[in-house]
Amino acid sequence: MSARRLPVYLLLDTSGSMRGEPIEAVKVGVRMLIAALRQDPYALESVHLSLMTFDQKATVVCPLTSLEAFQMPVLKCPDAGPTHLGEALAAVCFRVDAEVRQGTPERKGDWRPMLFIMTDGSPSDIAVYNEWSEKIRAKGFASIIACAAGTRAKEEPLRKVADHVVVLDTIDSTTLGGFFKWVSSTISASSATMGTTAELHLPPPPREVNVVL
Repeated sequence: MSARRLPVYLLLDTSGSMRGEPIEAVKVGVRMLIAALRQDPYALESVHLSLMTFDQKATVVCPLTSLEAFQMPVLKCPDAGPTHLGEALAAVCFRVDAEVRQGTPERKGDWRPMLFIMTDGSPSDIAVYNEWSEKIRAKGFASIIACAAGTRAKEEPLRKVADHVVVLDTIDSTTLGGFFKWVSSTISASSATMGTTAELHLPPPPREVNVVL
């Protein structure tokens, strides 16, 4: 195993509007992502995943874990309630501080982490979101990619926090499957080029994924 890890944080919307087919499609998509990454020797050696969710609260469903040890957690949605994406950004910052290894004179630290956000709405905690969207940009992520999924999702708030914003017209298994395949390709590209380039070049998106920023 490489001593240097590539930490990848998945921040997924589990608010009430995601109940039913959307959250089931997300589960399938995450399983596809894990399966694809496990086929990539570079990713298998370095990628560590954390899965966090947000609805009326932010939850660390799975702390930073190696691909080999990662097990698909249970994802549940409440019947209704707010979308506290600001609280979720704060939680990501705390986890990065706790989990990402910094370099020392004796040891190289982890590679710069990556963050993927997916929501089908917009932040309910706007003041908190505005505060933490600035703070998370200062955490040194290699890339923050946000996905506005479905017709209710708002792109504009995501532009405050993300280096890249993508839009999905629908929230079904085909569309979300395409998104998570693209996420796995993006992570694989990063794991293969670590240390050789400072800029992450996104792979070509599938037709289901529209890159708007």
